[in-house]
Amino acid sequence: MKLEFSTQVRVRYVDCDQSGFVYNGNYATFYEVGRSESMRQLGHTYKQMEEDGIVMPLVNQYSRFYKPAFYDNLLTIVTCIPEIPKARIRFEYSIYNEDNELINEGNNELIFLDTGKGRPMRAPEWFVNLLQNHLDS
Repeated sequence: MKLEFSTQVRVRYVDCDQSGFVYNGNYATFYEVGRSESMRQLGHTYKQMEEDGIVMPLVNQYSRFYKPAFYDNLLTIVTCIPEIPKARIRFEYSIYNEDNELINEGNNELIFLDTGKGRPMRAPEWFVNLLQNHLDS
């Protein structure tokens, strides 16, 4: 099982540090773009999930850098959900530059949190079904 989604982002001047490279902390933002857009491509936005009373706070994150990205580069973020989640969801990311060279890989794990109760919860059944339906199509 592997769900994969792709989106693009153009590097802004503000994303770069004094060396001219994209600042390493901004890759977390690129991951968030990939994660948010993958949810949108699934057919249920993160905003809708929040309106349903569910948030997904980050519990860990890993990033590996291979090549720098620079101002005005068009980056492709490939986001993968490697398995149907239970109480946690894992996202894996591969970021490519305009020459289709892998410049960064990473992953993170988020939990499902019921905002009404303020407690962790299992992945909502409708969300699991959404992933499964996407796999089956």
